[in-house]
Order: sequence, then C-alpha cells, then structure tokens
Amino acid sequence: MKHLFYSLFIAFLLYCSKDSEAQNTFNKGVNLTGWFGTSSAQSIPFNKFTKKDLENIKSLGCDVIRLPINLHYMTSGAPDYVVDTLLLFYLDQVVAWTHELGLKLILDNHTIDGTDLLTVEVPLTKIWPQMAQHFKDKPTSVIYEILNEPRTSVNDWARIQKTVLDTIRTIDPIHTVMVTGTDWGGISGLTKLVPLADTNLIYSFHFYDPFLFTHQGASWPSPSMVDLGNVPFPYDEARMPECPASLKGTWVENSLKYYYKTEGTAAQLKSTLDLAIAYGTKNNVKVYCGELGVFIPNSPEADRVEWYKTVTGYLTGKSIPWTMWDYQGGFGLFNKGSNEIFEYDLNRPLAEAMGFSLPPYQEYVLIPDSVGFTIYTDFMGENIQYGAMPGGVVSLFSTDAHDGMFAVYMAETPQYGALDFDFKFTKDLSILRASNTNITLWVKGSSNAATLVLRFLDTKTAETGDHPWRMDYTLNSTNEGPFDGSWHQVVIPLKKFQDVGSWDNAWFPSQNKFDWKAVDKFQLVAEHMALTGKEFWFDDIEIIKGIADPIGIGDINLSKGVSLYPNPAASELHIHVLNPEVGMLEATVFDLTGKIIKSLYSGMSMIGEQELLWDLTNKSNEFVSNGIYICKIVFNNKEVNQKISVLK
Repeated sequence: MKHLFYSLFIAFLLYCSKDSEAQNTFNKGVNLTGWFGTSSAQSIPFNKFTKKDLENIKSLGCDVIRLPINLHYMTSGAPDYVVDTLLLFYLDQVVAWTHELGLKLILDNHTIDGTDLLTVEVPLTKIWPQMAQHFKDKPTSVIYEILNEPRTSVNDWARIQKTVLDTIRTIDPIHTVMVTGTDWGGISGLTKLVPLADTNLIYSFHFYDPFLFTHQGASWPSPSMVDLGNVPFPYDEARMPECPASLKGTWVENSLKYYYKTEGTAAQLKSTLDLAIAYGTKNNVKVYCGELGVFIPNSPEADRVEWYKTVTGYLTGKSIPWTMWDYQGGFGLFNKGSNEIFEYDLNRPLAEAMGFSLPPYQEYVLIPDSVGFTIYTDFMGENIQYGAMPGGVVSLFSTDAHDGMFAVYMAETPQYGALDFDFKFTKDLSILRASNTNITLWVKGSSNAATLVLRFLDTKTAETGDHPWRMDYTLNSTNEGPFDGSWHQVVIPLKKFQDVGSWDNAWFPSQNKFDWKAVDKFQLVAEHMALTGKEFWFDDIEIIKGIADPIGIGDINLSKGVSLYPNPAASELHIHVLNPEVGMLEATVFDLTGKIIKSLYSGMSMIGEQELLWDLTNKSNEFVSNGIYICKIVFNNKEVNQKISVLK
C-alpha cells in the first residue's frame, strides 16, 4: 500500500496511447456510487473498488460503468474552478483498468449545486475544458457526461448545454459526450430537448417509475417516505398497504388510492419508456437509461425483482442500453444487510432477472488470519471500512503523513469519541495472537499530556448473555516515546492488550470473555480524556505476524498447537501447526478404517507456524467422498489426531 501511487503511475504510463475505437456502443452496466461522490479529491476512498471489482462487474456481462463524480467539489472553487490533479490521477487509473478490461467508462458529473445559472453555468464552462484537455488523448472508451439531472429551465439548460458542448469540442472533437434534458434528467425532460447538431452524442434519461414503488422507505423525497412500505409491483389489491398517518393528506395518499390506474402496471411502465424510445427514433439519436432502480429497505423483495426484470428486459429488447443505480448501496445488486461482497452476497434472483451472468455460488466460511494485514496505509485496508465519527476534527486523508500520501488525523475529540476501522468480515485473530503478533503504527502527538486507547472489539452474538467485549492498550508519552510533534514508531504485541469489560447500554466489568476468534473492529478512542487542544496523527497501522509461542504440539496438550478449518470442509482444508522448536513433522489423512488417504507432509519444520493444505483428494488425486476422516499430526514423535468432516 505504501507505494500504491508509484505503481499506479507506472501502470498509467503503460496504456497512455491514443485509441482508435469507433463510435462508442454498449449495452448494460452499473453505477459505481460511493467512490468519487465525496466532498473533495482528498476524501475519495480510492481503494473502495479495485481492478478486481471491475473484473467481477465485467463477469456479470456488463460492458459499461457509469462513475458518478462530485466534480465541482473536486476543484479550487470559484472563480477559476481548477480541477484537483489528485482527482485526475485517480481517474487515470480507473481509465487504465476499464480500457484494459474492454469496459466503457462514463465520467458522470454528478454535482447538484442548485438551479440558478451562477452555480450551474459558470462551473460547467470552467471545468469541462480542463477535463477535455486532460482526457482528449485518452482511449475513446471514456465518455463525458456534462451534468447529472439538471434542474434549470428548458431554455436556459438548452443554451448552457450547447455552450459547454462547444467548449469541449474546441479541445476534443473525438470523445462521445452524454447530454440530457431538464426535470431531473427524466423522460419528460428528454422529450423537451431539441437535438443538437453534434452526431457523437448519447441522449440520457433516468427511470424510477412508479416513484411510489421505487422510493418507498426513502427519506429524501418531500414528504419523507420512510414510513411507507410493502407497496407491491405490479398492483395487487389484496396486498396494498394503508396510507401511513404521517403521509395522510399528501400526494402519497392520492397516489396509493389511484396506483392501479396510473402507474402500478407493467403496461404503464412500458408506455412511459416508449416515449424515450420514440424520441430516439424520431430524431435519429442514441438514447440511454443512465439510472433505474428500486430502493431496498421497504420494498417487497419479489416485487423488486419483478420490476427490474420488467424494465431492463423491455429496454434490452428495444436495444436501449442501461446502467442500474447502483452496484452497491441502497438500490444495489447485493442482498439486504449484507457485506456486499461479490463472491458471497450477490442478490442472485435479482441479477438473473436483469440478464446478468451469475458466478458460481459460494458460502462464506470464516478462516483464521494466519498472516499479517494492513489496517491503514494511505487508505483503509482490504475489507475494512470507516466507522463511527469520533466528533471534533477527523480526517483519513491528512497530507501530514509519515509515509506515502495520507495519514489519519484526530483533534478536539470529545471523551469516549472513537474512530472505527470496521472489519467487513469478522476476523479470527487467535492464531496471530498465539504467534506473538504485533500491531505496529507510526504516531505523532502534539502534547505529552495526551493519551489515547487502541482497542479491539469482539462481536455481540446474542441480545442477552453476551456483550461487545473490549481489548485495550493505552498509548501515552511514557510508554511510546514523547508526543513532541515528531513521528515515532510504536510496536505493541497483541498479548499486551487487556480485557477491560464492555459498554452495552450499561457498563459490564471484565469477565475475560473477549473472543479473539470473533473480532469485529479496531478503534482509536479518546477513552481517558477529551483531546481538547490536542492532536494525533497515525500512519501505517499494520498487523505484523510474529514467531510462535513455545506452546505447540510438543506441549502436553497436543491439540493446542493444531487448528483445522473450515471443518466441515467443502473444497479444501487448511491445517495450521505451531511448532515450539525445529523438528520432524508428518501430516497424514486416514479414513475411519485406518487406510491412508493421503500424505500431506513429511519433513523438517522450523520454529513457528507451518501451514498445510488438503485439497480433499486421495493419493490418486481423485476427490474423496463425503464423510468423516482423521488427520494425524506427528511432531518429534508426539501425536495428535483430529476429526475432519467432508461435506461437498
């Protein structure tokens, strides 16, 4: 992670040659939200998506990605709106990835600054010439989208859009540009848009009909529809909900009353979509649905799937390309309440309904961490996300870094304020802790009087009888060196963390129940004091694996040094052996009759951890049948046997 930007720059140089693609065409894809939709270039969580994510998206059958960007916020602001070079650096990498994978990339200016000309026209005419200058020699798989969902008057927007297009074309006559109509980019706005003379354009519209169905549970409409739920699609009289009390007397009550006559049928959806299709046919232009979707929280799952099947199926049948809103998120392609991990959490019925190619089904199995990992270096580590706001001033992108580009900054944090590094998957750190593993980080503090707690929290497994137990270590200037405004490296063995209890709507004293096999998050906490007038910086927070304890299979209790997972095993079995000394190690799998199935290892083993793998095959490399097997571990003539269940 430390040298991320150097490697990205080299990768960028390798592809920087002008592409000779013809007019852009694509069929279906996704909006990658929550990535470039931030308040500044410095706050972009660039590692939220990687090239692997784009590969996964392509494997679904997608050939286009729409990338919403808060473009106006990525500049110096008025009057010049100079585009931040960090944004361009990030975008260059995304362009490199999508071009290599054969994906179109729509750079969607997703800024919504208002309806007056000053906050719309001026930024657009300042920003797009810079974007065109930067991307004019990049692959033509890049598409410019001038503005998402404009809200100015029809005449004003027609003039502004043409002016911006002209400024782009004076610099870049090659790349395709996305244009749209007013009225929040809907079909009604599209039909009012007078076609432009430029032939290298795509005309965009968004589709969220019927709004009553697609936005039930949403807080941002007026009035809020948070209390509305279980509206069916298509209309089903027996399942229609009562109007919530909070929505009586509003347009929502009226829409519920006439839902079956106005919007709640597949025929009505298709009739509305036909208006956009007819616009394209009449004017001989390409039309495209840039957004479509149903908000997840309160919508019936089967009805949501039916809506996507109806809308995307109709568009595909009419050769109208589309990108769903969104990939991950409230309208997304993943199961409700999941970690949104492609391999495990894909909403398969929904993906199938939209004509996506489904990956093989996988069920998540918690595997203990056996090597170190990164919590933060310039960005959050893999499958780690930012959690609770600690109050005060906090930044994950302070440029006052020990190494690389960014560091974590905390100041003025109120007492008990905590910055969370939330593990998307529960982590089993038991093997690492037994291996004398350290957490290492670089720390800079402004005051020797300041203290701050490093904390691991485990999972709460039940409403009663369990709590999110804490393991704490207190950072102070005495133990970790002076907090003198300079960077100091801190190395803390996991075994120095102490079980201190749990706060779970009340305080529960320590019961020594912290579970290193079920760690939920890591935190930086102003536990003992408010950081009033005090500052902390943190960089390169990593778990670095150590050497095993002299407690392993040579111990009296042999089973302490051996762990097997997953068990039952479906595709492979990992075997970890902690060796207290150099010695001879043998690992063999038997069936219940004592017949040798396969020898996994026989030879010398050094101090520390030895990891072995059984791929569930026999000596002939054929997969074994489901059933019970015995794994026999022998180390320096001491033996341990553990049962294995194979369930493929």
